[in-house]
Amino acid sequence: MKIALINGSPKGKNSASHTLLEDVKEYLGQRADVATYLCNTPVISQENIEKLVQADAWVFAYPLYVDGIPGHLLSCLSLLEQARIQKPQICVYGIVNCGFYEGEQADLALKILQNWCKKTGFAWGGGIGVGGGGGLDMMPKMESGKGPKAPIEKSMEELANAILKKKTRDNEYVSVAMPRFLYQMGAQMGWRQQIRANGGKVRDLRRKGS
Repeated sequence: MKIALINGSPKGKNSASHTLLEDVKEYLGQRADVATYLCNTPVISQENIEKLVQADAWVFAYPLYVDGIPGHLLSCLSLLEQARIQKPQICVYGIVNCGFYEGEQADLALKILQNWCKKTGFAWGGGIGVGGGGGLDMMPKMESGKGPKAPIEKSMEELANAILKKKTRDNEYVSVAMPRFLYQMGAQMGWRQQIRANGGKVRDLRRKGS
């Protein structure tokens, strides 16, 4: 079985999307022929389109952008649509990560990809909305089933098993295993560190444009 993991984050490998796809890849193990593709620009090459056509399943991972899909990835989906790939046996799965604590915030972004599958004739296999995506890259690697990332890793494992069976599943939503207020505190600390690193001051966050 050939599986294409498609990273739709503009940050490329330095992204939560990359981290989540690496988790899926780890759970797939040696049970499939897995290839990773980067879609961080509005263009997807003809060479990559021809390679994607050979896959049995496509797994898109991308960040939430204003309740939708990043514009550059929409352009790539349009190019795939224009290629008129007549392979309804290709099963498409989606992973949307968002900075919100609640994974349900990714619902519309998953449904956009689901509707695209309906329009183009590809099979929709289901998707996962991941809350707390803003902190995934900073979480230490821990023993499976432990730590704040445990419920997300469990969802990625279940998704990997579904992909191998080309099984259709309902969209589901998951978040980090920590209280909401702790996640918010961590996010606030991150904003403060970034503004200082760029020569600003914390009080600048409260400034209003003229």
